[in-house]
Amino acid sequence: METSRAISAAELERMIQSTGFFRNKARSIILCCQQIVAEHGGEVPRTMAQLVPLPGIGRKTANVILGNAFDTPGIPVDTHVGRLSRRMGLTLHADPVKIETDLMNLVPKKHWTMFAHQMIFHGRQVCHARRPTCDTCSLAAFCPKKGID
Repeated sequence: METSRAISAAELERMIQSTGFFRNKARSIILCCQQIVAEHGGEVPRTMAQLVPLPGIGRKTANVILGNAFDTPGIPVDTHVGRLSRRMGLTLHADPVKIETDLMNLVPKKHWTMFAHQMIFHGRQVCHARRPTCDTCSLAAFCPKKGID
C-alpha cells in the first residue's frame, strides 16, 4: 500500500518552476488540496459551483477539470481561445465568460472540450497573435481574419 506524505512548498515550487508564477501556483495548489480534503473528503468536486471557490481555480481551470477528468463538456477560455474566437468572428467580446457563452451557442455541447483543446493548439501552432501563418492554415478559407493587418 502506498503511503501519502506532505510535500513542502519549496519541493512543489521546484517541480512546477517551468510553468511560470510557480510560487503563487504552488501556494494555490497546496491550499486547494487542503480545502478538497477538508471540505470534500479528499474527492475532487464534480461541479463548477464547487470547483470555482477553491484556491487557484477559476472558470477556465474548472472547465478543464470537468471536461478532462469527469467528461463534463465545457469550454475553457484562455488567451488563445479568446483571441482566435474574435479573429474568426465567433465573438465580439473580450470577457472570457461572454466568449464562453457565445461559443457554447455555436458549438454542439458534445464537442465543447475538444473544440477548446483544438483552438488552443491552433493558436499555439498556426494562428499566432502577431504573425499568424494564414498561408498554411486549414481554416483560412473560412476565417474573416479580423484584427490581422
